[in-house]
Amino acid sequence: MELDPRLVPDRDRPGAWTVNCGGADQSYVDPADPTYLEFFYVQRIADVIDTSFPPGQRISVLHVGGAGLTIPRYVAHTRPTSAQIVFEPDETLTMAVRQVVPLPRHSGIKIRPVDGCTGLAAIRDDYADLVVIDAFHGSQVPAEFASKGWWAELQRVVHQGGTVTMNVIDHAPFHYTKRLVAGAQRAFAKVIVGAEPAVLRGRRFGNVLITAGHFSSAKLEQAAWAAAFPFRYIQGPDLGQWLSKAQPFTDQDAESSPLPPPNWRSSA
Repeated sequence: MELDPRLVPDRDRPGAWTVNCGGADQSYVDPADPTYLEFFYVQRIADVIDTSFPPGQRISVLHVGGAGLTIPRYVAHTRPTSAQIVFEPDETLTMAVRQVVPLPRHSGIKIRPVDGCTGLAAIRDDYADLVVIDAFHGSQVPAEFASKGWWAELQRVVHQGGTVTMNVIDHAPFHYTKRLVAGAQRAFAKVIVGAEPAVLRGRRFGNVLITAGHFSSAKLEQAAWAAAFPFRYIQGPDLGQWLSKAQPFTDQDAESSPLPPPNWRSSA
């Protein structure tokens, strides 16, 4: 079997794979243990899920971005019978991943070969308990995920008690992320932002998580304090001060996230 070069085996963990697209590691999956989450920011996404929905609870989830299907596999394992829809336009990558790392039977995961905007437009109002956005074109978040219309669609498909969490890559002074957060605040009453301290201090590029909707700030902070890698959340008045006078992107001026420097790699 000829493997897709984007699928890289882990020599230290037999049977596990990293999905690398455009020179950036975008997923890690161990089919023998779907709860093993190699990338620290994926662990923090799991925190959002685990602090919002009890283990075993059936939930409806939309995933924008598929790659190795790490989080969908995690949800299927920890919350069996959950209904999950993944929007992943790269059909070749999806086929390669499923050939090497098949989904378990009756996983409840449905993959639609469309982009996030097209996929969300076909979802009925108030459908989702959770939306996870971890989608990139190369190493950049596409511009369409920054627009006013994007946040309006998220508000439409997530019910009142639901949650949205979005992974972006940025660096200080975070002009891009701040405008995203300002847009999220127009659509959702509660927003929190998290990143590694080194990223927040401007020492390097890094992953930034934006979580909006219904969630427990206290539980997220508690989970972050217990994590192996330091992670800091900004919320409430501190978030307002951090945002300063940032204004949301409009549909006309929305742009892609900043391009990371050469050889940049997301922290594991």
